[in-house]
Order: sequence, then structure tokens, then C-alpha cells
Amino acid sequence: MNGRRISILAGIAVLAAVALYWHYGRTGAAPPQTAQRPAAAVPVTTTPVQVEDFAIRRRTIGILESPATVIVRSRIQSQVLEQHVKDGQLVRRGDLLFTLDDREVRAAIARDEAQIARDQATAERTASDLERYERLGKTDAVPRQQVDQAAADNKIALANVEAARAQLDANKLQLGYTRITAPIGGRVGAVRVTPGNLVSINDATGLLTITQIRPIRAAFTLAERDLGLLRKAFIGDAKTAVRVFTPGESTPLATGTLDFVDSAVDTASGTIAAKAVFPNTDFGLWPGMYVDVEIDLDVRPNTVMIPAVAIQSGQKGPFVFVVGKDRNAEMRDIVLIGIEGNRAAIASGAAAGERVIVEGQMRLVGGTRITEVAPSGSDGGGDLKQPAPPVAAGAAAEAR
Repeated sequence: MNGRRISILAGIAVLAAVALYWHYGRTGAAPPQTAQRPAAAVPVTTTPVQVEDFAIRRRTIGILESPATVIVRSRIQSQVLEQHVKDGQLVRRGDLLFTLDDREVRAAIARDEAQIARDQATAERTASDLERYERLGKTDAVPRQQVDQAAADNKIALANVEAARAQLDANKLQLGYTRITAPIGGRVGAVRVTPGNLVSINDATGLLTITQIRPIRAAFTLAERDLGLLRKAFIGDAKTAVRVFTPGESTPLATGTLDFVDSAVDTASGTIAAKAVFPNTDFGLWPGMYVDVEIDLDVRPNTVMIPAVAIQSGQKGPFVFVVGKDRNAEMRDIVLIGIEGNRAAIASGAAAGERVIVEGQMRLVGGTRITEVAPSGSDGGGDLKQPAPPVAAGAAAEAR
């Protein structure tokens, strides 16, 4: 039964096709066509192209280091009597750190003073003898040899006085070593010696370590291709700004200046080493911290700037969509100079006065009719919230 029904329907279809062919073939009339409506305009958001100075910056990884680290040691052998500093304390240059036993040195100073007094008395006696012998020698009352001996004795006595005074100065210097002071300002590390311990000049670990943290330096490297810009920034009249950040953050911890560029490129890594100094007045930076380093190498004047979100990637490289004269999307190849934050600098592809598409460009190909609407989420952006015609996500790239 079903087979008969299918055969009847197939026969009706064939008869209808023959009738249409006969009618239009005899009359020459064209078959009816469905009217095609123009494609709907794709809603997009645009922004004007701007021209301004563009700072050429580089961002890399660096490590903070101290400009100076001093291991404090005793310069004499003695016993620690007093400790005037504690672990982690901030000290200034000249602050008292330890007081050592000075009794032995003071005794030596007293001995030196007595020796000087004795030698001075001897010098005065020999001076009197020389004067007397010289007076007698003029009358030949004494031999000339005795006069010469008196002169030599006087010179020896005077030399002994000078030697005793030098010894006294040396022992006074030793007395100064019994008061150990900070040679630099900075942060004290762990105090390794406490009162009662004996110390000497041969102690390898020292009494403590002082690390300078104000100012502080950041050491970093840049690629060899940036050497020209780095040298230009270093030898320029203006101080080159350098900023450091907590890794992954956008707010700088501190701002300093470039103060060192290495004299040679590291051939193994193809990088050049550099350092920047930071005042660190708030002690927010500590030696050993890893930071992100951002340095301003140069400024490119009158540079075309567009939002970075407008840039698309294709088989031929980066491109953008620009609003054409007929309200169509025009695809433009661009030459990218660099990206700073959410903005990009380009050398070609767009000009001041034009408008680039920053939202909705994933549904475009070259020549697509567009209509400009407010950005998504704004008061006038309701149009963008309506369902858009389905377009392949990679259509723009494939069209290239």
C-alpha cells in the first residue's frame, strides 16, 4: 500500500516538472525568484586614532642588592664588655656597636708616657753636655773626638724621644679600637658575639654584618639589541627613570635612576648588565628581593596610538579594522612599534582622524557593513547586547 502511494507521489512530481518546463520554455518567462534583502550591518564600537609621544620602555626581571656590605671585625685581641646593638637594628655611620676591655691598652699608654719622660730627660742632659763640650772645644780644653761623641749622644736621645712618641700614638690608636663603631649606615644582621667573649683579628665570621639599604640598587639585564638605546639613555644629560614593581603588579614600589651599564655584552646570554639606584627612604626595598624592572629608554615623538584591543593577528601579521568612507569595515595591515599598557604604538596602518574598531571586529571581514554603537555595558550600549548574526570566529583571519 505504501509502495503504491510513493509511486503516485513521484508521478505527480514528474508531471509538475514537465508542465513547468513546457510553460516557461514556450513562453520564455523567467521562473519566479525570492527577493534578497541586504545583509544587516554588524554593530561595532570604535575609537579615534591619536597621535602623541610614545615612551620606548623595556620590562625585565631584576634583583635588589646592597651597594655596600661590611663584616665588622675586631682589630685587636680583647674581651667584649658591652654590646650596644641588637639583631636587625638600623644604624648610622659612627654608631657605637661594642665596647672592648681597654685596661691592657691603657697600661701600655701609661708605659709609653713614662718612656717619653725618661727619653726627654736624657735628651736634655745630652744637649747640656754637647753645649759644654763645644764651649771647651773652642779653647782646646777637650779633644775634638769628645765633642763629636757628645753630639752623637744628643741625637740618639732625641731619636729615642720620637720613637717613644710614635709608640704612644700607636697605643692610643689601639685604644680607639676598643670602641667598635659602624663603618657604614645600614641594617645589622645577626650579632654573632655577646659580652664576655674573647675576640681577635683572626675571627673569620666577624662580630656582625652591616648591609647598606639606603640607597639600594637593582641589578638587571637587557637584550643586546637594546644596547644602543641603553647607552644613549645612560650618557644623556637627563637621568633615565627606572621603576621597580612587585612581580605581576602594575603599581611601582619605587622610582630611581640608571647609574651603571656594563662595559661588555655577555656573549653566552646575549645580554648587557645594568643597575639602577633608588633612594629607598621608606625602607620599602630589601636586598635579595626579586622585582620587575621597567626602564624608559627613549621617547618617540608624534607616534600613532591605538588601543591594543583593536589589533588582530592574521597570516600576514597584525592588522586592524578601520571605518571606511562607505561605513564599511576596512582591513589594514599595521607595523607595530610597541605596546604600553592597553595602548599600542604603530608605524603605519592608521592615521590621525580615522577610527579603529575596538569591539565587534571578530565578526568582520573586509568590506562588511557596520554600524557604530556604544561600548558594551555603557548606557547606550543596548544594541550590542542583542544576539549577533553567527559568524565564524576566525573569519577575519581566514579572509586574509
